[in-house]
Amino acid sequence: MENTIKTKVPTWFWVVSGLALVWNLAGVMNYLSQAYVTDEIKGALPEDQVALLESTPSWATAAFAIAVFAGALGCLALLLRKKWARPVLLLSLLGIIVQQIYIFFLSDSFEVYGSGAMFLPIVVIVVGIALVYFARMAQNKGWLS
Repeated sequence: MENTIKTKVPTWFWVVSGLALVWNLAGVMNYLSQAYVTDEIKGALPEDQVALLESTPSWATAAFAIAVFAGALGCLALLLRKKWARPVLLLSLLGIIVQQIYIFFLSDSFEVYGSGAMFLPIVVIVVGIALVYFARMAQNKGWLS
């Protein structure tokens, strides 16, 4: 039988982990709405947005799925205080990076949506990096097992 002592974590750990899970669940909903967009919704969009949506390669869509689902799972792992949160959040960050490479360099996203559309992708990258460092810090402090 193994004796383990769980270190008490501060309240802000739970708040950050919970908000991060909500953030990633919003990403999951965004992915699902994009992946399963109906013809009716496409009919309400401008032609250039529909063309951009339909021209998205499957690898970019897969990267989006990996980013949001791994992010949600990693945040759930944080709330469960599991050390595997960090590698799962690292996988999410890899998905984010691949997806953002497509958005920034290989698509017409900013021509279609304007330069103001750069804000959210940048925030997504920053949050992804922050969550990996947050998990690392929590693991180093003994909050994850």
